[in-house]
Amino acid sequence: MPNDAAAPDSSGGHNQPLRPILGSLAVVCQSSQSGDQVVLVQRRSPPNAGWWGFPGGHVELGETAMQAAARELFEETGVIATPREVLTHVDVMLRDEAGEVQRQYLLVAVLCDYVSGQPAPDDDALQAQWVPVADLTSRFGATPDRMLIDQVAEVAALAQKRQHRTTGA
Repeated sequence: MPNDAAAPDSSGGHNQPLRPILGSLAVVCQSSQSGDQVVLVQRRSPPNAGWWGFPGGHVELGETAMQAAARELFEETGVIATPREVLTHVDVMLRDEAGEVQRQYLLVAVLCDYVSGQPAPDDDALQAQWVPVADLTSRFGATPDRMLIDQVAEVAALAQKRQHRTTGA
């Protein structure tokens, strides 16, 4: 059942219904001598500040999820990529201590073909880098500064599989 509660507007009144926020994730997977890699960023801002995940953000009015993925990738990392296809979607629900949903996001994970640029943090990223897909579960989660956002490893594995299926590599 949808939540019909209203969110406060800027004047403190309640006139906007709470609804999920649409976002897009740029999943860039490429092969290298050391194996397949994806571009990850360490988030600067909430939610998930300090955690590692795919570049991404809100889909703007009049923009497709695929366009948003390419834009967010460039804004956060300076990497240019061409959106190829929707990989999957990720549901994110942020809850309070009582378990009540406070915020909900529907994130569209878009597989993008790398064009140019080396990841460098900008905009909403503290760090940006290529990360080997094989290292995602071993390299992240061991220390507080290397926490991986939920489902990143699974989406990276899906991108890797899809990349090899379409390139024949």
